Amino acid sequence: MPDFNLDTGSLLLAVMIVAAALLYSSVGHGGASGYLAAMALFGVAPAVMKPTALALNVLVSLIAFIRFYRVGAFSWQLFLPLIIASVPMAYLGGTLTLPAEYYRPVVGLVLLYAAWRFFATARSGDYPLASPSRAVLVGTGAALGLLSGLTGVGGGIFLSPLLLYLRWAPIKTISGISAAFILANSIAGLAGVLSKGATLPSALPLWAAAAVIGGLIGAEYGSRRLGNAMIQKLLAAVLVIAGLKMVLS
Repeated sequence: MPDFNLDTGSLLLAVMIVAAALLYSSVGHGGASGYLAAMALFGVAPAVMKPTALALNVLVSLIAFIRFYRVGAFSWQLFLPLIIASVPMAYLGGTLTLPAEYYRPVVGLVLLYAAWRFFATARSGDYPLASPSRAVLVGTGAALGLLSGLTGVGGGIFLSPLLLYLRWAPIKTISGISAAFILANSIAGLAGVLSKGATLPSALPLWAAAAVIGGLIGAEYGSRRLGNAMIQKLLAAVLVIAGLKMVLS
């Protein structure tokens, strides 16, 4: 495992990972875009960012999925068509490597897009639901799976705003579906990355512990008492800062 050369930096990054995991897991996300944002702020190498974000994503999305599933916030009818094509596409995306000069701006744009969608779709309360076709769900899953594996995110930053905007499910159910979607795609994407010889940083155990702590707190809160609007706006602000740094660096 390659070293992260600043011990103080590792600890500060761990604190940011706790905060990211707490916020993201409260809305059913694994937090990969938050971890990428934090690592970008600390200048972590792109080769390390992708597998690390996916590994932390697996831990936190698993916690979030369990919490939301236990309170009935899940839909197999929506989840299965989404995941059929997304897992193989996430693995494919994980085997592909963008050069560093392209990876940073691409991920930066991903973060900025996610920030915009989080802010634009921040809402609470009930709304009328629509029923998508299976073909649309399968196609959506395939596109998001490829993007998740390629960039090192689990796809939830795209799936949640999309489901919310199109009103395909209630807010809590969206969180549960997103958590499961992120978990499956993160595992597939990480497998693809590691199959190409990528390595994980020596500070990963510390960062993993931080992610688990934040994930447990956030998922417990979000699954029991989901006040999404303000959380989504806070996430949007963080993503804007990190996205601009990635694009401009």
